[in-house]
Amino acid sequence: MTDTVYLVDDHAILREGLRALLEPAGFCVVGESGDLPTALHDIVRAPPVCVLLDLSLGERSGHELLAELQRRKTPSRVVVLSMMAQPRQVMDAVRMGAMGYVLKGASGAEVITALRHACGGQHYWSPAIARVAQEALLPPEPNAPLEPLHTLSQRERQVLNLVVRGQPSSSIAHTLNLSAKTVETYRSRVMGKLGVSDITGLVRLAVKEGLLDGE
Repeated sequence: MTDTVYLVDDHAILREGLRALLEPAGFCVVGESGDLPTALHDIVRAPPVCVLLDLSLGERSGHELLAELQRRKTPSRVVVLSMMAQPRQVMDAVRMGAMGYVLKGASGAEVITALRHACGGQHYWSPAIARVAQEALLPPEPNAPLEPLHTLSQRERQVLNLVVRGQPSSSIAHTLNLSAKTVETYRSRVMGKLGVSDITGLVRLAVKEGLLDGE
């Protein structure tokens, strides 16, 4: 039986290239999108065996899709294909259920290998990030303090990502379908949880944690 794959990347030319790579290798590309809500709708409606996912989707993050697929217990196995090699980005993706993580500098053969591993229920990590990915699979140490970013809800993380990218409350409200007042409430809550008092502090923390790298 042919393994089905759904492509999520906000560059159409890259999706075309991936389709041209995967279909001769025996995969069936059943859909594609550069838009997170569309991708989520398509994948939940008809789950493919695998999803090949970029983490940088314009103003949105592929981590949002990973978290939502995990929350809905969608059976599709996700392989991340990204330029982001920062430990925080890798660990978050793995903890949100990614079965594979391939850097965009990899060969086409490595992408195919990663997908075949994932379709078969096995992990695959690019060598450069393998140690970090494997560490992310380890259970947390007993009584280890919770890292600040892991105290945030998914909605709070969405607001944080948009705030540190310079988006005003009105734009964030439009993107997330919230009121500007609700966005302000979320922003205050995030700042309180992370122990920062201003936007500059949020940006510094985002850079430290790798949230702004690779954009």
